[in-house]
Amino acid sequence: MVRQYGGIIVSLAVLCIVFSVLSPRFLALNNFMNIMQQVAVVAVAAYGMTYVILLGEIDLSIGSIIAVAGMAAAQAFAMGFGFLPTILLTLAAGAIMGGLNGALSAKLMLPSFIVTVATMGIFRGIVSLPTNGAPAMIDNDAWLAIGSESFLGLPIIIWIMGVLFAINHIVLSKSIFGRQVYLSGGNREAAIYSGIRVDRIKIIVFMISGVMAAISGILLSSRLSSAQTNSGMGYELDAIAAVVLGGTSLAGGVGTMVGTILGALIIGVINNGMNMLSVPYFYQLIVKGLVILIAVWLDVRSKAVRT
Repeated sequence: MVRQYGGIIVSLAVLCIVFSVLSPRFLALNNFMNIMQQVAVVAVAAYGMTYVILLGEIDLSIGSIIAVAGMAAAQAFAMGFGFLPTILLTLAAGAIMGGLNGALSAKLMLPSFIVTVATMGIFRGIVSLPTNGAPAMIDNDAWLAIGSESFLGLPIIIWIMGVLFAINHIVLSKSIFGRQVYLSGGNREAAIYSGIRVDRIKIIVFMISGVMAAISGILLSSRLSSAQTNSGMGYELDAIAAVVLGGTSLAGGVGTMVGTILGALIIGVINNGMNMLSVPYFYQLIVKGLVILIAVWLDVRSKAVRT
């Protein structure tokens, strides 16, 4: 593991040292817990993005799906739905939106970039319909406990991130479906000749991405105690950066969930460190943009070395 992820682990350690020198409060336990809770929202979305990028595809709509999930929950509670039905409704909404992305790309043979740019705008517009752009408060105690309560000394939101990591890691590295995803992304023609229904794999992968984004929407709306129409903006870039920083190739076929969660930790540390240093938001955007460029450059270089 050290050999495979040594570079990203060293980068994470260097970032922690730099921010701890610049701000003594950075290494405080409370701040560490805060970083992990912030990372959880991005990491869960990045889990789904990992499957998509492993196929050599992209999903730019997950930020909008996060917002739709939160608003769907707020409206469900306002209509008198209970906690469990609302959870199921939110996950179903994520699966439907993700499935729509996959079906449009697979069946109409449209590039996933174009499809998800379009649905990003469509889903973002849908968020504003119930409240005309106003936020919607959520007052369900069980829902709010997800983002505010702890279990065995750790915030529930961190437990959720950890459990979902374990599930997705096992699915991707140990299951037949995971191997089909790797083969479909690494060599589509070989996958087809092997009898793999690549179009179906693509639809399922985008559904997984939608469900993971919906769970991120649950976590975020629970932390905010409300559904915001601008929730999730920019999260698609953070998720992509986390996945690529973690070593997943944009060309498809190469990557792991372990790398993704390490990449998400780097993004979380950068976000938290810049906030603690009171770096203006527009500078933060510049830094994260540069991080993505560096990650893509490293991906291109590693691909050239492999070939």
